[in-house]
Amino acid sequence: MRRLGHRRSIVVAVVLWLVFAFVVWNVIFDRIIVLAGRRYSYDATLLYRTTGKYLLIDTEMRPALAHAVTVASVVAVAIVAGSLLLIRVAALRDAARDQRRS
Repeated sequence: MRRLGHRRSIVVAVVLWLVFAFVVWNVIFDRIIVLAGRRYSYDATLLYRTTGKYLLIDTEMRPALAHAVTVASVVAVAIVAGSLLLIRVAALRDAARDQRRS
């Protein structure tokens, strides 16, 4: 019966870390896109006021989108990998402790 509790704890820990990684991915992605949008607005206004030309949003936001996906994904993967490693270490220590008690 004790073993089932360990498995449930591991599953809960994995799910919580995956949810955390998903939230962090979304926050990072959103922040990079918002900053790129602000930068585009500033650059477009400045270009129009100085030269009368328009700055197309696609030229600014397409690279920002790729950058946002890359950065957010790298961070989320690092969180998942690190958390799975730490969960595995904790599970092995817990199993070893239980085995010593028996």
